[in-house]
Amino acid sequence: MIRLEKRPQPSQAWSLATPLVAVLATMIFGGLLFAILGKPPVEAIRTIFWEPLFGEFSFYYRPQLLVKGAPLVLIAIGLSLGFRAGVWNIGAEGQYIMGAIFGAGAGLAFYPMEAVYIFPIMVIAGAFGGWIWAMIPAVLRTRFGTNEILVSLMLVYVAEQFLASVSLGLLKNPEGFGFPGSRNLQSYPSAFNAELIEGSGMHWGVVAAFIAVIFAYVLLRKHMLGFHIRLTGEAPRAAKFAGVNPTRLVLFCLGTSGALAGLAGMFEVSGPAGQISIDFNVGYGFTAIIVAFLGRLHPVGIMLAGGLMALTYIGGEIAQSNLGLPAAAIQVFQGMLLFFLLALDLLTNFRIALRKPEAV
Repeated sequence: MIRLEKRPQPSQAWSLATPLVAVLATMIFGGLLFAILGKPPVEAIRTIFWEPLFGEFSFYYRPQLLVKGAPLVLIAIGLSLGFRAGVWNIGAEGQYIMGAIFGAGAGLAFYPMEAVYIFPIMVIAGAFGGWIWAMIPAVLRTRFGTNEILVSLMLVYVAEQFLASVSLGLLKNPEGFGFPGSRNLQSYPSAFNAELIEGSGMHWGVVAAFIAVIFAYVLLRKHMLGFHIRLTGEAPRAAKFAGVNPTRLVLFCLGTSGALAGLAGMFEVSGPAGQISIDFNVGYGFTAIIVAFLGRLHPVGIMLAGGLMALTYIGGEIAQSNLGLPAAAIQVFQGMLLFFLLALDLLTNFRIALRKPEAV
């Protein structure tokens, strides 16, 4: 008989190996999925993971790794702080949207003025937009004991309605011939998040993602607040005896994750996306949850996981173009990664034991 036995203490080896095994399992079962769809599985996996880095047009795709990876890392860093403390922000997508709306709105309010202070104002507005949206589940949890998972998730759909509303109304381009969407910020130099080094994919959002990684690492390793975050997640009862303020911790974790998600939205709308539109959001807020867990909630791991997930985004687009894979299949492939990661994570705390059936 096969049964699971509780380990005396979590396995450090399995904790490190789980992400690698999850990626391998995703490749195997993803290949089976592609084969069922009538596509060459080996070629599909090779296209997703090899072409963006070493393919014929890799000189074009490599900079896109930074463009795609930066918002994922920025959002995932914020989420990881809450996840470590048992604060489950599942609504980063909504905070990402509101950050983009606030940031773009702040920039367009000055149009067509040219001034160096416009972009910093957009950065502050974007962070505030994400922060204020995350404060709704934070205050409801601390004051009324509501579930932040449900509240933050439901607010995503409210944010999407706001996005549609401003695209058709408040931020609609008056010179857009009636089409929904704002002015293109790429044609507004003071509000454009341009590449810092041409052709590199490096923009201010990438810089912010690196700063967030460093900030989170220092916070968790060197600061008392970081110790409280780790203690609350690992030993909630001990945290109470240590005098940890749960209200302050919830407000900090949700507020920080919301602000970082809002920044990601602002950097995206002012750079790669260029404008507020009905279909502006592409699911970065949800994908960042995969990135956070794939990186083991560790800042450096999240940075590496963000690069891997960006690789699947770009490689998936290439596979759709070259092999005719449906977009839904790529989304399922990415979802498999989280599924196998969570499933295999069970082995960190449990071991598989074989027991002979007892004789009758």
